[in-house]
Amino acid sequence: MPRDNAAFPSGFRHLPGYLSKKRQASLMRAVVDIVAAAPFYRPAMPRTGKPFSVRMTNCGSLGWISDRTGGYRYQPNHPQTGKPWPALPAGLLDLWMEVAGYAAPPQACLVNHYEAGTRLGSHIDADEQDMAAPVVSVSLGDTAVFHIGGPRRADPKQRITLGSGDIVVLAGDARLAYHGLDRIHPGSSDLVPWGGRINLTLRRVTPPGLG
Repeated sequence: MPRDNAAFPSGFRHLPGYLSKKRQASLMRAVVDIVAAAPFYRPAMPRTGKPFSVRMTNCGSLGWISDRTGGYRYQPNHPQTGKPWPALPAGLLDLWMEVAGYAAPPQACLVNHYEAGTRLGSHIDADEQDMAAPVVSVSLGDTAVFHIGGPRRADPKQRITLGSGDIVVLAGDARLAYHGLDRIHPGSSDLVPWGGRINLTLRRVTPPGLG
């Protein structure tokens, strides 16, 4: 059942335990196939070139990347191999249809691998053209502490614990709310073959009819 989201920005939904163990295992197998075709790499911050602590890859027709010279952006191919990103697995497309409340399918899925000591600083997802579409986030593996605030970085933040199989949906006001991941609890799950936590973030990049 969804949690009581009254204290969170409008449009925020947390669906704890949404994915059964069977669906989690199926998605994890799909992630292993994605990583075999599009290996994890470590993006870099614009301007400074400082590497992210989190390793990333993508699937879908577009993938989100970041580097020192080009900044944050979407492109159709892996920045290191030059190959197109793998297709979105059917299980993720089904999940989008179940929880997104948006008719057009996602075009990108960012795959983040969190290990002990890694985090993702407070940020907004603002590189997409279609802000009417939600962001759907899937947790697999180790438990994590997630935060979400408001439209300004300094706004007060709410924190929740995300377990394997949890879903978070950012829509409405929450779509442009600052959010991030404070830490993981290493060893709290054995689902991920590399250890740690996998976060799958489904996004629609362009408005329907344009991609």
